[in-house]
Amino acid sequence: MKLKPRARTAGHRRHAWQILEAPAEDRKHEGDSNRGSRQQRGRNLRQRAWQILEAPTGEHPAVEPDAAIGPQLPDEPTVHMVLDLVVRIGEVQMASGAGASDVTATILALTRALGLPHCEVEVIFTSITVSCHRGSDLSPVTALRVVRSRSLDYTRLSDTERLVQRLLRNKLSAEEAYAELHRVTGAGHPYPRWVSTLAWGGMAGFIGLLLGGDIWTALVAFVISAVTDRVGRMLNRVSMPFFFQQMTGGVLASAAAIGVVNLGLLPLERPTLVVAAALTVLLSGLSTVSAVQDAITGYYVTAAGRSLEVALMSAGLIAGVAGGMQIAEYFGAASTPVPSVPSLQVLNLPIVILAGTGAAACFALASYSSLRPLLVAACAGAVGACAYGTLMVIEAGPIVASAVAATLVGLGGGVMARRLKVTPLVVAVSGITPLLPGFATYRGLSELADFGNMTPLMGAVATGIALASGVVFGEFLAQPVRTGLGRLERKLAGPRMAGPLDPGGSPE
Repeated sequence: MKLKPRARTAGHRRHAWQILEAPAEDRKHEGDSNRGSRQQRGRNLRQRAWQILEAPTGEHPAVEPDAAIGPQLPDEPTVHMVLDLVVRIGEVQMASGAGASDVTATILALTRALGLPHCEVEVIFTSITVSCHRGSDLSPVTALRVVRSRSLDYTRLSDTERLVQRLLRNKLSAEEAYAELHRVTGAGHPYPRWVSTLAWGGMAGFIGLLLGGDIWTALVAFVISAVTDRVGRMLNRVSMPFFFQQMTGGVLASAAAIGVVNLGLLPLERPTLVVAAALTVLLSGLSTVSAVQDAITGYYVTAAGRSLEVALMSAGLIAGVAGGMQIAEYFGAASTPVPSVPSLQVLNLPIVILAGTGAAACFALASYSSLRPLLVAACAGAVGACAYGTLMVIEAGPIVASAVAATLVGLGGGVMARRLKVTPLVVAVSGITPLLPGFATYRGLSELADFGNMTPLMGAVATGIALASGVVFGEFLAQPVRTGLGRLERKLAGPRMAGPLDPGGSPE
């Protein structure tokens, strides 16, 4: 049967058109226009076809022309003061060796606590930039601070972190914190400089004992390191670059040790341990831990800058030692023989632990730590030396022993340091300082100069990396333990050795 086609009446045509019909108010206007001329009716049809492709304006949300989009912030002078305050706090942390992730977390926590919730922070090796978003009506405010000098003053770092904690707990206003920070940064060192010099010498003496030397080795190492420190301070007053200061220290350490041996002034059994102890003191001021921490946490530009600084300072030290050996040979002195790596016996383990404790405490004292961080650093040195000595007794190897000892130091410092109100960075750096590869560096340099063998020198580099990465890994392992001790630690996203526990808000 043939189907009858649907009748195409006017009513059907109008019903089909209503599927794409414009709103009712437009249909009323259409009815009025249909009573006009044919030309006006065609114009209205074209207008209605255009409205099919574009929704009426009434369906879009209306935006007030004077409405501002963005956060409600304090007045502009307060914004400038807060930004200047946080970048100055970040400068103190960077100058003291804190990692870029620690500085970033501290600044974000402070800006949120002080009423600036939308800030971006960029930290590189030599500068800190903070930009505050102020909404759609106002342009962002940006503050920049250049880190021009670096110095080890752990009292200043600890005072700054206590200031940060008071700000986060709303115990200080921004104005009061600004005045307090000015007092902290403008204050002198808590100890006279000669105390720091004696501490550097004491650290060298304890390291000489740690390496297996006798009391004469410790005494000579004490004198040479103290003299080297005073010479370095004199060079620092005339603004000599640190590369040449390291080179001068290497020359003094090697030339003095060779001179003592050849003149027969003291009965030294292992004179090269004097040079090794002095080199360990000169290596202790380098930011190896911070470089590894920045690389692990993703701040590669800052990590590259720190690594280049460590490499350059180490190169200056190696060049100085080589220059001292050449000077001694020029004057006819016999070169000090390089002994084999001294083996550690079980009976010597208490001496190693005592020497590690004393070396860590002396480093903290030389870095102007107060009494409580000094005692905690001494305990960290004892833990690191005990672990290192035990592993060396069972012949685990210096690299493995250094990595395990540094991990234990980082773990213990991460768990207990903040409970004792001590910055973990102070504990970590002080704890691994006695284990720095000063002896391996000197031995590797001698092997390179005499036989062209770079293997011992590369072993020294590997030991330094093992120490730094072990500390950062230990701090990472401490996070689950700390999570059970307090809720603020749950917000951490990476290893933290400075700054507040709360990085500035819960993760999104």
